[in-house]
Amino acid sequence: MTGTADPGGALPAPCSGPSVWRGGDLADHEEWTLRLSPHHLAELDTALCEARGRDLTLLKLTAADFPLPTLAGELKSIAGTLEHGRGFAVVKGLPAEQLGGPAASAVFWGLGQHVGRPVAQNADGHMLGHVRDTGRSLADPATRGYQTRAALPFHTDGADLLALLCLRAPRTGGRTSLVSAAAVHNAVLSMRPDLAERMYRPYCFDRRQEQPPEEPPCTAAPLAARLPGGALSMRYNRCYLESAQRFPQVPRLEPADLELFDLIDEVAGSPQFRLDIDLQVGDLLLLNTHTIMHAREEFEDHDQPELKRHLLRLWLTLPHRPRTDGARGGVTPLDVIRPRNTASQAETNPRRLPT
Repeated sequence: MTGTADPGGALPAPCSGPSVWRGGDLADHEEWTLRLSPHHLAELDTALCEARGRDLTLLKLTAADFPLPTLAGELKSIAGTLEHGRGFAVVKGLPAEQLGGPAASAVFWGLGQHVGRPVAQNADGHMLGHVRDTGRSLADPATRGYQTRAALPFHTDGADLLALLCLRAPRTGGRTSLVSAAAVHNAVLSMRPDLAERMYRPYCFDRRQEQPPEEPPCTAAPLAARLPGGALSMRYNRCYLESAQRFPQVPRLEPADLELFDLIDEVAGSPQFRLDIDLQVGDLLLLNTHTIMHAREEFEDHDQPELKRHLLRLWLTLPHRPRTDGARGGVTPLDVIRPRNTASQAETNPRRLPT
């Protein structure tokens, strides 16, 4: 594994650069926010009309089919910030309520195409995810965090970039928190150098029953890897690390491993390090999952189904990014036909753009 630390050798150097930040330093600044102007909104409306005229399926819509003469430059700048800067940005002011679900999905997909390449989010091959409470328990190994209202601890996702568009907010709660993985790495290195090298050891992550039958149920990868040039790539999901222990072939976690996980959670969750964001309707959050860990607090939803919390989700990959820390290109769809609710399928993979 390129960039891993030698357990018997010198400790890795602290991370440096714009990816190392603390939430307290950014909370009162809007340098990470892009507020859409009336001109931007007019461009989106024109792009949506042009995309509709091409009579394409949503999944075949490319950036060229969704032209944004000026906003494309803003998105390119954001993509550079995601990869080489602080690692996240929020775009505010998308008219999600006025657009309605299908048109909002098309606009979200078109914007995503200007930032990265969408990849599958689950074994069913869904490219456009719907984040809402389905009543499932996070303790169920088959449950993903986007299917429950329970609090989600700090973690990273399975693609290079994560995009979330808020269509409806919950009644209460549901705040999103971000933290610089590099800042957490440096804190562990400073506070517990005896544990720091363990971040560079391989651990087993539960694949949550989404692997092909011939493949193992877990993925082995280090929590931290250094890319060429010294940039940090972090992979962390304590729920998946611990649920992988249900498989007898997985090496047992040691007490020091749990100490490390506790320390990562403590640092990431501290007010000094985390940045709290209340996503409002029309807010689009973009983040680099290599350099940003994110969490969500528990929420209470509305009673009326049409008002319940609903976010759209894209996983995006950067084809040129080195894969020294293992694949981060989404979930490989299973080559099987699975029965599923037809309404849900149509919603997740719409056939045609709305007219």
